[in-house]
Amino acid sequence: MSVERSVGRAIIDAGRPPAFLMPRSVRLRPWQKAALDAFWAAPRPDFLAVATPGAGKTTFALTAARQALAAATEGRSGRLVVVAPTQHLKVQWARNAAAFDLHLEPFWSSSDGRLPPDMHGIVTTYQQVATSAQALRQLAGGAFVIFDELHHAGDDRAWGDGIQHAFEVASRRLALSGTPFRSDTVAIPFVRYSSEVAQPDFEYGYGEALESGGVVRPVFFPRIDGHMEWVAPDGSLQGAAFADPLDRARAGQRLRTALSLEGEWLPAVLRQAHDQLEAIRVVTPDAAGLVIATDQDHARGIGAMLRERFGVRATVVTSDDPTASSRITAFTAGDDPWIVAVRMVSEGVDIPRLHVGVYATTTTTELFFRQAVGRIVRWTKGERRQRAYLFIPDEARLRALAFGIAEQRRHSLARSALDPSLDGSLEASLVGDIDPTVDPRPGMVEQLSLFSALSAVPIGEGHRPVLHGEDPTSLGGWPAVWSGSDGDGVEVDLPPLPVRSGGGRAGAVGEPRPGAWAGSVAVAGAFQRPPIGGGGTLREHKKRLRDDNAEVARRLARLTGLTHAQVNRELNRLTGLERVTEATAEQLERRLRHAEGWRNRIVPTPGQ
Repeated sequence: MSVERSVGRAIIDAGRPPAFLMPRSVRLRPWQKAALDAFWAAPRPDFLAVATPGAGKTTFALTAARQALAAATEGRSGRLVVVAPTQHLKVQWARNAAAFDLHLEPFWSSSDGRLPPDMHGIVTTYQQVATSAQALRQLAGGAFVIFDELHHAGDDRAWGDGIQHAFEVASRRLALSGTPFRSDTVAIPFVRYSSEVAQPDFEYGYGEALESGGVVRPVFFPRIDGHMEWVAPDGSLQGAAFADPLDRARAGQRLRTALSLEGEWLPAVLRQAHDQLEAIRVVTPDAAGLVIATDQDHARGIGAMLRERFGVRATVVTSDDPTASSRITAFTAGDDPWIVAVRMVSEGVDIPRLHVGVYATTTTTELFFRQAVGRIVRWTKGERRQRAYLFIPDEARLRALAFGIAEQRRHSLARSALDPSLDGSLEASLVGDIDPTVDPRPGMVEQLSLFSALSAVPIGEGHRPVLHGEDPTSLGGWPAVWSGSDGDGVEVDLPPLPVRSGGGRAGAVGEPRPGAWAGSVAVAGAFQRPPIGGGGTLREHKKRLRDDNAEVARRLARLTGLTHAQVNRELNRLTGLERVTEATAEQLERRLRHAEGWRNRIVPTPGQ
């Protein structure tokens, strides 16, 4: 492509606005509206909302943030900062916020300089806060802060210290968690505790969500027994079924053996889970399953097993893969049947089409287990018959954790009185005689040793929730519908945001500002054409603009003989910028126009 056409094309593409329109109101579930009212009535600047995974914490939090920023006054910066657990969730939060006309930068760095005035704020991680607390403190003065899954701030003492230093200057702090949490060793800042247990200001549990209807799916826990043989760390030969009582150390070794790639227990469980998923896909073609693996090698091995043994394509995402976030996004929008991950999909990641899970990890903490369950229980609008299935090893600790969730399900369904004649026999067959007295705490830490898995064989047929030939959406006489609707809603207005300096009303997506989206197209010269909706968020639009600016600068450098740095400095001078990272979308578009004018002075367009 010629230099002239390349520069012109970059300017045309820069004129493409994001393709969505900002709604003027949002429909909240009753619990979200109640939580919002409680938030604004709270006397303290800190508010902890604990709501079951899949209930819609993000929508509640962004509604509160939108209202707060719309009412920004002196002492409140009108800035939003979101702290998330993972890199992928940063992008997810940015995209969700854009639907509320809130534009966040998920790739912010302390070296980027000032935040551009057309952006409302940033999304960062707890790990990043620990290393950039002072820079974040400068951003957070008077800001509205959202802590997503705040219990992560207790994972490392430095994380908690960073949170305290960076955000004690914020005007309001809204903390979210999918489950109640403790702080036995490190107290998390901005949280009230009683006997080391966090005290939420608002709580909405799984049982309440089930009873509400149209919020979460009821989840069942098919259990698969097995007999395992292994060499213990001291070199002794061991063997036991899941039903056999063992001390914590040997119970952990037994579970590791069951989950090994070399045994037959794991393939048998994957077969049953895949059969269940295939039955669901008869009615819901894009339904998907999640396997939570122990580590990265384990995840890759399970992906290969699904492909080689069952002939199905599986997306494998691991933390060492730089494309993991984009792969999760592609899987969410696609129809592939399986995704295999370690921790990247275990918490917060929103993939509504997940219906089936396989718990193939040695992590047995209650918090992790409940977050895993949360990945598959999100209600899908428009589908009347919905259930979730988490296949688990039939071992005592996991049975105890499943029992707690199953009890909430049982009680909530009983209160709903959907069918008083049911005796719960099916539930017993799926969940079994789970012993609630078993201590669910983990005890699996051990040193490198002579441990070696020898064999893992499934026992019996397991507990198949669906028999071939039956209606895949029905389970015996169990009620096929928990709620005939997607839940009642409450309409809440989203007040307009104040005008921001340097870019008009920030984020007026779909309503071109004078000299902004539409203005850049007018200088495209011979290549002029109307703008085409490119989709995405303002942040994504600005990324395209920065990429276009970089490409144009490279081509101008070749054309003029100047260095790349010299070209950039001149374009920045003409635009009134110190650095591109501080530029608004309008400034980036103006910078491209200067590049076009520079190019025309060197190589005039035809007819000039």
